[in-house]
Amino acid sequence: MSEIKFFIPCEDANHVCDKTQYKEATLWEKIKLNIHLIYCRACREYTKNNTKLTKAIQKSEVACLDQKRKEAMKLNFEKALKEHSS
Repeated sequence: MSEIKFFIPCEDANHVCDKTQYKEATLWEKIKLNIHLIYCRACREYTKNNTKLTKAIQKSEVACLDQKRKEAMKLNFEKALKEHSS
C-alpha cells in the first residue's frame, strides 16, 4: 500500500492555489492545500492575494481583443521585430 502524502512544499501549494483560481484543481489537491495553509503564513498570504486578484478581475469590465485583432497585432509585432533586427 502506498503512503498518502498530506504535506506539500510551498512551491506545490502555490501551484495548486493558482489551479484553484482557474477551477482546475482536484478535490485532493484542495485538501492538501488547505492543510498546508494551516501552518504556512507565507502561502496563506499568497492565497489571500490570489483571491483578491481573482475578484478584481471578475469585477472589472475589461474588454478583450477578438482573435482577428490578436492575430493582426502578432503579425505587426513580428514584422517590426524583423525590421528592427535587420
